Amino acid sequence: MKRSLVAILLIGTQVFCGISVFAGYQSGQMTVSEKRSAARIPHFNVGDNAWESLTPPLPSLNGEAYTLDHWKGKVILLNFWASWCAPCQYEIPKLIELQEKYKTEGLQIVGIGVDKEKPLRNVSRSLGINYPVLVADGTLGPKLLEYWGNSAQIVPYNVVIGRDGRITYTHLGLVDQEVFMEYIHPILSQP
Repeated sequence: MKRSLVAILLIGTQVFCGISVFAGYQSGQMTVSEKRSAARIPHFNVGDNAWESLTPPLPSLNGEAYTLDHWKGKVILLNFWASWCAPCQYEIPKLIELQEKYKTEGLQIVGIGVDKEKPLRNVSRSLGINYPVLVADGTLGPKLLEYWGNSAQIVPYNVVIGRDGRITYTHLGLVDQEVFMEYIHPILSQP
């Protein structure tokens, strides 16, 4: 019992620290004019068609650039994360496991790193990420977070897209087994 309480407190502290650091980092990265224009960025909501996204091609850690429609026909879990985010690094091993277990059922996890390429590459290599990681560094990361419905600018942030391109769910925070089974697993069996 005490171990569980300590673990929960430790994770809670890491989440709070990650949120505080990210918020400070983000506010320091944007100019006043960028903050004003970011407030006017249209964004996607549950029910919107992700294939209508105006997200530009993003470079991946493998050197190729991708747009979201590269994975049309799959159930996509867009996972926004950063190398300095402790909760993100805690979540990644579970995402690796889910990608491996459900890839034959059509699950495609796509990481979007809102960070510089080198630290993203280091985390990807050290944790053995088995899904594509796209890089959205500089001011692009915060703009994409806003565009995909995360005005709080907090990571990890997840967007679930059905095979038809419809956004079925957004989740601020970790995707755990319960979230996966309730919001993602059911749509894997849908055509």
